[in-house]
Amino acid sequence: MFGGMNRRHFLQHVAGASALALPGIEFMQSLRAAEDKLKRDNKSLIIFWMGGGPSHMDTWDLKPGESTGGEFKPIDTKAAGVQISELLPTVADQMQHLSIIRSLVTNEGSHERGTVLMNTGRQPDPVVSYPAMGSVASANLAPKDVPLPGFIGVGGTAQRIGPGFLGMAYAPFTVQNAGTPPQNIKPPAGLGDKDMEMERLRRRQRLFYTLEKQFSEEAFPDLKTVEDRESAGSAAQAHQTIYKKAFDLTVSPLRTVFEIAKDTDGKPMPTKTIEEYGGRNNGFGMGCLLARKLVEQGVTCVEVDLGGWDMHANIFNSMKTGNGPRLDKGMGTLVKELVERGLWKNTVVLWMGEFGRTPKINQNAGRDHWARCWSVVVGGGAIKGGQVYGSTSKDGLDVQDKKCSIGDLFATVYKGLGLDPGTQVRDNLSRPKPIADGKPLAGLV
Repeated sequence: MFGGMNRRHFLQHVAGASALALPGIEFMQSLRAAEDKLKRDNKSLIIFWMGGGPSHMDTWDLKPGESTGGEFKPIDTKAAGVQISELLPTVADQMQHLSIIRSLVTNEGSHERGTVLMNTGRQPDPVVSYPAMGSVASANLAPKDVPLPGFIGVGGTAQRIGPGFLGMAYAPFTVQNAGTPPQNIKPPAGLGDKDMEMERLRRRQRLFYTLEKQFSEEAFPDLKTVEDRESAGSAAQAHQTIYKKAFDLTVSPLRTVFEIAKDTDGKPMPTKTIEEYGGRNNGFGMGCLLARKLVEQGVTCVEVDLGGWDMHANIFNSMKTGNGPRLDKGMGTLVKELVERGLWKNTVVLWMGEFGRTPKINQNAGRDHWARCWSVVVGGGAIKGGQVYGSTSKDGLDVQDKKCSIGDLFATVYKGLGLDPGTQVRDNLSRPKPIADGKPLAGLV
């Protein structure tokens, strides 16, 4: 977990990012000034990331009877008047809790640029490194006393985006495979029996705290508290905070939260629950189950990856036998459990990818990249469920009603979390910007 990073390596690592420190300082100061206005009662965000560009035409915005319609039929859902693909019966049973935005316009058809845009809410910029949505949520909402990271990515997408100018204190912690504990989460072998192992770990922990405290205090000798050093943008303090949380986790009972074999209460995970999420072979489903466990333990944001959506050929069979069932079991069951466990009112979910796919079916029975008008799904928190916002034309080629921008989507999600989308942050060029460059969608929040 610590990866052999020493002070010299760390300072070399952050030296190139020194220009990004000022925005982080000002952002954190603005957060503290507005702390009494932020709703911090364990709010959480779960992002379903569909890597490759999912086909909205075959999931959320079907066009039966049209040449663009494809092979799948629409089915009714628990939300009156709302239909989705027959591939998603489990999600359909939870649709009263979710809302579809069918009129998103992003106009970015590149995988890399689209991934940055959809995770940060900003067009990629060679000068400004914008933070991921999960990092912004973590900076605003993550409780300080939870040893788990505030932002956890199941898969690698969150790590690719990172915390931008907010700094490494809000970087995502990556779990590559749900159910497989993160590397070095367990103590090294050979420390003795359990009592001796814990005693030696505690000694190492005390030594670590002593050295790190001295290191961070020497970097800013006039600042006497951790909060002051964080506000000043101390890279040494950020390093201490992150490594302290990692070290605390190795000696905390919460380290078992990453194990799918056990539920949050420490009891064996029921076989029925595993099966409802699609079984152990459904990596996405296991990621969704892990997301539920993490949210229950106070993690602010979890981003769960499901890749393989770049279907330029053979899209219908690929979705029918692959990502369709994987998505349905994982997403549908997670929504059901969040509602049943009383977590829904404080948890916002967001389903998205880097873009949608063309209404036109190509000669290889596939669909290509399409960002002109496509769909995302939101729900939970203060977001109203059972609705459809916006619409596309009969063939799906154009927005017909209520165009939605990426800024509007981010503003809606943040407001659903109880955050003011107008909260100001200064980028590394000291330009003031709201955390979302848009307005919440009327009728959804």
